[in-house]
Amino acid sequence: MESHTCYFLVDSDVLPDIFKKVVQAKKLLAQGKVKNLSEAARVMGISRSAYYKYKDKVYEYDRGVAGKMVTLSVTLGDEPGRLSELLNNLSGAGLNILTINQNIPVDGVAPVAISARTDELQMDISQLISLIRGMPGVVEARVLSGQ
Repeated sequence: MESHTCYFLVDSDVLPDIFKKVVQAKKLLAQGKVKNLSEAARVMGISRSAYYKYKDKVYEYDRGVAGKMVTLSVTLGDEPGRLSELLNNLSGAGLNILTINQNIPVDGVAPVAISARTDELQMDISQLISLIRGMPGVVEARVLSGQ
């Protein structure tokens, strides 16, 4: 018989505290606020076995992330500092950059894909694209997905 995974979104108020504590322990580890798993479990008042039992099964849902993301495709001239300048401008406009994928330059241009959160963006996406297109060394810019 074939098995498949089923997911639920559940209000944290109705969940057993262990789930919340495991999520918090994972955050402490990821942020480097504790040295190891044993310390994270101790700080959160849970056993290591409870942590291991649920760590790959319990995640916090951020309802703001789903609708506030954008993926941009930008083609840059192959010149020193162009990517750095682009990232500085995006950050200055309020984007929280999550991923950057720059391919090897071919024919003097380098394609870059950037995913970012837009919840603090200080302009609309069309204005952002205009800003990017106006930068020196930018050959093309467009939205791949998102707002």
